[in-house]
Amino acid sequence: MASKKIFFVSDAHLGTPSHEKSLVREKLFVKWLDEIKPQAEEIYIIGDLFDFWFEYSKVIPKGFTRILGKLAEITDAGIPVYFFTGNHDVWMRGYFEKELNIPVYHEPVVKTLRGKKFYLAHGDGLGPGDYGYKFLKQIFRSKFCQWLFKWLHPDIGITVADFWSKRSRYVSADGKIEPYLGEDKEWLIIYARQLLEKEHYDYFIFGHRHLVLDIPLKENSRFINLGDWLTHFTYAEFDGKTFRINHYKG
Repeated sequence: MASKKIFFVSDAHLGTPSHEKSLVREKLFVKWLDEIKPQAEEIYIIGDLFDFWFEYSKVIPKGFTRILGKLAEITDAGIPVYFFTGNHDVWMRGYFEKELNIPVYHEPVVKTLRGKKFYLAHGDGLGPGDYGYKFLKQIFRSKFCQWLFKWLHPDIGITVADFWSKRSRYVSADGKIEPYLGEDKEWLIIYARQLLEKEHYDYFIFGHRHLVLDIPLKENSRFINLGDWLTHFTYAEFDGKTFRINHYKG
């Protein structure tokens, strides 16, 4: 396993801004998975793989055939894949676990990887402030609200959800990203520093903000934001000694 690497990626937002443009990115993402597969020990998808995903009892969103098939191929080959829900694909209800053998996490997870302590989370709703979104998040995660939503016909429910998903504050359908606010104003950095006051972590790995960030928080502790696959096409790899963010060129 010493020659293998652990990979991290987030925020592909497959499905936006159109089927045609999303398909180009999906094919590129699948090509990347093909290339890393021989050297992958584990793969972590840190949220918002889809711009919208909702599992009805008998229905999943149309499309995404290539990425779902490739993920099944990877896990069938014995390579673990872990999925963290984001604010766009929070409505996971067992499909990934049953069909793809991929564990799905709805909350932050702490894992020791190659002797280093990782704090892993998509990042939405964490840290101080953003109370409006935190209120909405409670609604999105409400079992009762999800139960009500599933009674909408998928053609209606998914159309409504697609409209709202494209109103994301941090990134729009044309890929425009809200600028970096600085260490003293970025909520996730503030959140990571607060956690460090109580316990040491070697790496904080987040998505959500669509920014490529690698910031030292204190000695032997780094804050990582993974970027996205809308404008940056970035991913991270860790071999036990070196952690780095790469830009995929295809």
